[in-house]
Amino acid sequence: MPLAATISPPLLEGDCMTSDEFIRRWEEIPDLKRAELIDRIVYIPSPVSLDHDRCQTLLTGWLFVYATATAGCFPGLEGTWRMGSGNVPQPDMTLTILPEQGGQSGVQGRYHSGAPELIVEIAVSSYSRDFETKKRLYEQMGVREYLIAVPREEKLLWFVLTPEGFQPLEPGADGIFRSVCFPGLWLDTAALWKLDLQGIDTTLRQGLALAEHTEFAAQLAARAR
Repeated sequence: MPLAATISPPLLEGDCMTSDEFIRRWEEIPDLKRAELIDRIVYIPSPVSLDHDRCQTLLTGWLFVYATATAGCFPGLEGTWRMGSGNVPQPDMTLTILPEQGGQSGVQGRYHSGAPELIVEIAVSSYSRDFETKKRLYEQMGVREYLIAVPREEKLLWFVLTPEGFQPLEPGADGIFRSVCFPGLWLDTAALWKLDLQGIDTTLRQGLALAEHTEFAAQLAARAR
């Protein structure tokens, strides 16, 4: 007599499990697009609000333009990352240096593993998690820069990893943030909150025109293997 197929229970908010169990059960639910495991606890994100969607669209385009001008870098949107035995976050956006160009992340099966160089989270419904558990996780994993955009407060916090942990990066006197990890990655937050696509692009292209960015791109090209 054939044995009945084993059917896993669905993923539910608040379930506790390992990364392997989370991935296995998620892959059995093809219609589930967003889910995270943080400190072994399952989170199912809320529907994406207009504030979240607009901010994410602008910042995704910003990272895409930078990566297009910087061979060896690659942007990510809502990708799944395996970070140890109890964490499988799904950051809103990432920017990585490709492993073959000397980047710090890797691949495990069908998913990213380790930590990207840069993560961006849009803090709306996930506000407390982005500022607490995920911030601690990203710091422990070695994410080099972590951006938290808070559209309802028109606030952006940019953290840089140091030997003492994440430390805030302050914008220049002109209000522009300048990445430490990615030379030329400049962001005008005033343009971001005004939904000014042209203003964001103009500021970024000023950063891309710098000799520092040209040198960085050349260094990445020289690392190719």
